[in-house]
Amino acid sequence: MSVSDSRRHSQLRQFSLKLGLPENAPIQWRLLDLALTHPTASVEANYERLEFVGDAVIRLAAAEFLFQTYPTASEGELSAVRGALVSDRTLAEIANSYGLDRYLLMSNSAFSDRVGRETRLAAAFEAVLAALYLSTHDLRLVHPWLDSHLQRLTDIIRSDPTLQNYKGALQSWTQARYQMLPEYRVTEIGQLHGDAERFLAEVWFQGRSWGEGKGQSKKAAEQAAAQVALLLLQQTEAVGETLGNRDGR
Repeated sequence: MSVSDSRRHSQLRQFSLKLGLPENAPIQWRLLDLALTHPTASVEANYERLEFVGDAVIRLAAAEFLFQTYPTASEGELSAVRGALVSDRTLAEIANSYGLDRYLLMSNSAFSDRVGRETRLAAAFEAVLAALYLSTHDLRLVHPWLDSHLQRLTDIIRSDPTLQNYKGALQSWTQARYQMLPEYRVTEIGQLHGDAERFLAEVWFQGRSWGEGKGQSKKAAEQAAAQVALLLLQQTEAVGETLGNRDGR
């Protein structure tokens, strides 16, 4: 459906009002239409290129918010919190709060794909941010409605940095102490689409497995495995055991 179609234009305007933007906001409707078009609805005119820009926009918006709101926070803490804020899980949660699915043009098969919903919402949300940014070439159409979400989520993340992103927390832990990254080995153990335990992930570090996790998607399984591994590694450190000592047993 073209943005020149009155019904589509009405949908896009309704979505912008839902974001809290004024009726006279200088939005390039053609860009917003692209941002809310899935590749299954149009092979050539969809959100993929805008998603590329949106990835940078959300990182900048989050960085500006954190820098201004937490003047005493260290660079390391700001980076860790931003990493959680820009995760697919977080972006999909914000997108879902606005009912973005209802404005996203896509095929019936894509709409019924529950496993891919989080990734789909996050991608479209990034594209929306890109469309708003490119409409004015600044963040005036982004900060007014996005910052309240960033504030709420930052409060949660700062109270438990691992809550939103166990993989990021585990990577920071292993890098800080051993200058190494964990390795994830993922196996598909279920064949049913939408199976809550379709994938099994293992976390390997310094030659041994530190945790396993299952999930609907590879990302979910890796997050579950990272949570187990992080807890075990922290417990190991708390009782004064080195990784080398454990491996030598």
